[in-house]
Amino acid sequence: MGFMLVDSHCHLDFPDFDGEHEALIARARDAGVELMVTICTRIRKFPQVLAVAEAHAPVYCSVGTHPHNAGEEADLTVADILAQTDHPKVVAVGEAGLDYHYDKAPREDQKAGLRRHIAAARETGLPLVIHARDADEDMAAILRAEMKNGAFPALLHCFSSGRDLALTGIELGLYVSFSGILTFKRSDALREIARELPADRLLVETDAPYLAPQPRRGKRNEPAYTAMTAAVLAEVRGVSPADIARQTTDNFFRLFQKVPAPQSPAAMSGA
Repeated sequence: MGFMLVDSHCHLDFPDFDGEHEALIARARDAGVELMVTICTRIRKFPQVLAVAEAHAPVYCSVGTHPHNAGEEADLTVADILAQTDHPKVVAVGEAGLDYHYDKAPREDQKAGLRRHIAAARETGLPLVIHARDADEDMAAILRAEMKNGAFPALLHCFSSGRDLALTGIELGLYVSFSGILTFKRSDALREIARELPADRLLVETDAPYLAPQPRRGKRNEPAYTAMTAAVLAEVRGVSPADIARQTTDNFFRLFQKVPAPQSPAAMSGA
């Protein structure tokens, strides 16, 4: 394969992948997916996330608390996040955000947690990985208010929200990442958003083990399947898969500046 893709968001520390990391990474490389970022969902379980990244050269990681877990980690501070960010494999903050679909944590805890992670992203310059579901209005309000306190890099991951939040994110300088949801039959509105957004703000991801793209929907997702989502994104935007790979990979390195950029895809093959 003559081009490189990056899975900007997966969960390789989850038990779904126990004992499979070497094979998983090999399959990803065969599909052109040369790098992946495994995302932290509980700061208190961060050592497990970091261990995966430390053990595998193509894997980097984040540190943060998912909104589902915001209640159980409400006592953690910005300093607790910052304490983990000096490690060379830690390249992002989060995922943090608002999830009003499941409401697994009190909404005020989710909001407070999001603001803590924003502060950590602002201080470190590391991108904030934002989870937003059924909370468009509150998310937009917090992002606008926090940007007035000082800019910070961020992306709206696994985007499935409305057009207004996508455009607000773009206006504020954020990136937008698309997962396998983009490939689902009923995702016409999402594909319209993906078609409209500027090319220099797009990323792709799996959110593995969740949300496997068509035709693997309903199966366990894995980083190799990033290529399937990228192919649909290319079709939606009327460009070649190679073009969308180059664009999304360039965007990844522009946002995730702590990840060293290879000279070429071949440079990563021996990593």
